Formats: sequence, structure tokens, C-alpha cells
Amino acid sequence: MIGPDIVLASASPRRAELLTQIGVNFAVAPADIDESQRDGEGAVDYVTRMAVEKAQAGVMQHRGDLPVLGADTAVVWNNQVFGKPRDRAHAAEMLLALSADSHDVLSAVALAYGDKCAVLLSQTMVNFRAISEKECEQYWHTGEPLGKAGGYAIQGFGAVFVAQLKGSYSGVVGLPIAETEILLKQFAIPVWQMVNIN
Repeated sequence: MIGPDIVLASASPRRAELLTQIGVNFAVAPADIDESQRDGEGAVDYVTRMAVEKAQAGVMQHRGDLPVLGADTAVVWNNQVFGKPRDRAHAAEMLLALSADSHDVLSAVALAYGDKCAVLLSQTMVNFRAISEKECEQYWHTGEPLGKAGGYAIQGFGAVFVAQLKGSYSGVVGLPIAETEILLKQFAIPVWQMVNIN
């Protein structure tokens, strides 16, 4: 059996699915870091720093045996960063703010190995249709908002809220594939690995 080429420093099943989709062999080892936004820190700087810190924490944890991929995603509306909802009321508050308006989804991906670290950022504009309070309540009961930046999952039931998207769909899911492949190539990590090809 072929061993992993990288470590994914994330517990997100969506990121794992996206890496699998492009044929990357990887192991999963979530990074445990403080994900608080610093006072005065802009959204781009915050998301980029989170991805880098996750990757670097993974390198320390694994003693540099394998390159480590870190990623972070944030929803930005009206210069506010929307992270994961604390509870049902917080999820509804975010969704109603996004209702009938556009927002940006920033998704940074970083790859670290030894003392080298590279990071790329994806920015996607998402426009929501109008969302009612009743829909927010119904959506909460699907279980999807928990653990999702902005309180929604575009790859699930949350897709019904999306009227328009301009940018990277996979970036909104949580791992921008185009940027990820660029980083993997920089570190000579194979992609598109197929099974049973001689």
C-alpha cells in the first residue's frame, strides 16, 4: 500500500474529499491552534495566517517527516468576518445578514515542509437570495450550520440559498483546488494518482 505524501492538518471531511478528488495520498492530523482573530487584523491577513499556522503546527507535530497542508475559510460580509456559529441564534443572525446580499468567501491554503512554507488565497463572491426566519430555523435542524463558516454549507442543503457565485466553488467548500494543486506542484507532490495503472 502506498504511504501518504502529505499530512492534512484539518478534521474537515470536505477538505479530505477534495484532496481525494484530485488523487492525493494523505494522512489526516488536525492542528490544534488558537483560531482567534487579532484586534485590527483584516480578513485576508487573518485567513492567510490561520492556514500558515495550521501547516506549521503540523510540521512541528510530525517532526518534518512529511509536508503539511493547512487551510482556513472565512465568510466576509460588510467587512465582518463570519466564523462558525456558536448556537442557533448566531447561525440565524449570520444567515439573515447574508440574505439578499453578496458576500466574499476567503479560503487560504498553505503547504509547509521543513523551514519552507508557501500560501495562496482564493476569493469568491457569493450572492444569496432572500432567506426567511422560518428557513433559518428549518436549516438549523438539518445540522449543517454547525462547524461551517458563515453558518452554511454550499455543498449541502445550503446550496438553495445561492443565487450566484463568481470564483472558486471548491474554495467555498473549504479547499480551493486550483491553488492547492499549484502548491502541491511547487513541493513536487504528485496529484492525479490513479489506481492500477501500469
